[in-house]
Amino acid sequence: MSMKKKRIWIIAVLALSLPMLLSISAFAAGDVSGAIQSTWVAAKAQVQSVVDNVVFPVVDMILAILFFVKVGTSYFDYRKHGQFEFAAPCILFGCLIFTLTAPMYIWTII
Repeated sequence: MSMKKKRIWIIAVLALSLPMLLSISAFAAGDVSGAIQSTWVAAKAQVQSVVDNVVFPVVDMILAILFFVKVGTSYFDYRKHGQFEFAAPCILFGCLIFTLTAPMYIWTII
């Protein structure tokens, strides 16, 4: 075996074995699911407020802009080729309706 292949093998073995040798196993002490649930209960109101007041409006605005741009480009394609493409505007409109109504029911699902 050539020196270059030996060096590659040594590097590969070290790269694979060092993380196993230097890692430490972490074991949970106590009720982990209870800690997660209590944390969620404590932070639920804040998360819900941020998602309802920031995330959904941003997504709605992006989808509305994309919808109107796609309707405009579809109209210009219709004028150029004589065929209106309905798929993309319909998908964007469906996503827009979904995200506009999602804050009313998403928290009952979660």
